[in-house]
Amino acid sequence: MTTQTANTIGWIGLGRMGEAMVKRLLAGGYKATVWNRTASKAEPLVAYGASIAASKVDLAACEVVFTMVSTTDDLKEVLFGTGGLTTGKLLPKVVVDSSSISQEGSAEIRERLEAMGVAYLCTPVSGNAKVAKAGKLLMVSSGPRALYDKAEPYLQAMARKVMWVGEGELARVWKIAHNVMFGVVIQNLCEITVMAEKAGIPRHVFLESINDSVLGSMYTRYKTPVLTNLDFDHVTFTPKLLLKDMDLGMASAKKYGVAMPAAAATRESVSRMVGRGHDDVDFSILLLETAKDAGMTLVSENKVIDDGLQAK
Repeated sequence: MTTQTANTIGWIGLGRMGEAMVKRLLAGGYKATVWNRTASKAEPLVAYGASIAASKVDLAACEVVFTMVSTTDDLKEVLFGTGGLTTGKLLPKVVVDSSSISQEGSAEIRERLEAMGVAYLCTPVSGNAKVAKAGKLLMVSSGPRALYDKAEPYLQAMARKVMWVGEGELARVWKIAHNVMFGVVIQNLCEITVMAEKAGIPRHVFLESINDSVLGSMYTRYKTPVLTNLDFDHVTFTPKLLLKDMDLGMASAKKYGVAMPAAAATRESVSRMVGRGHDDVDFSILLLETAKDAGMTLVSENKVIDDGLQAK
């Protein structure tokens, strides 16, 4: 078993987001030991100062272990499955999870971890890998306030802002609400962009005007180059993952008795996009589907556009 130092951060999950977040921690002067199911994804981080753990169990000696995986089942597997983080002789002190998972799944995981004496903090994020690379994430936590205070310096190394929203799984509710809005906004942005272009406004001109209006946001600005140049191979978030989050949102709406008609319509649109085989592409390919419904075939405008997300 690899011996870890007490002030080392452990990290499980090196997808697009996880890799970018670990790099920010390393740049902030922290030590990190990482593990990923596909080991080759961990190797490039060695050049940035990371160490690679031979197994998840080896990370249990770290001061805190972060997890960033795709689903509730994935998180259960890396924590409790064969060779999981909590299956060795030594248990981790703290697990901080930044995955997008259900409120119910998170509560179950909290119960299991706390029964072992392992502290648990939910800390989902707002932003994609490029936002993470630029250090502009928003990180929202829930769980014991004292635990959040302890973890806050690590979070600040990765984000422009960090927040505590309350006890238990409230950060999961926040993330679900956030990603439902994510879907509804891209749906509407694609619809109005297609409408404007069909009427005769060049796509980049229309998007620039939205960005400079009261409706403009970091989100509309960083999607503008993709929507203008139709470069959907630079993936920030896939249609399949968006559909998962829309389904979580609709389940929460049912649980709390809240009608969400805009979200429901968007969920069906995203489901259709997934059904048409859009897998390993950016979810904003929805623009092409919207244009197709309007009898249009879009072409790239080949514009160089600043999305405002250059890393410092």
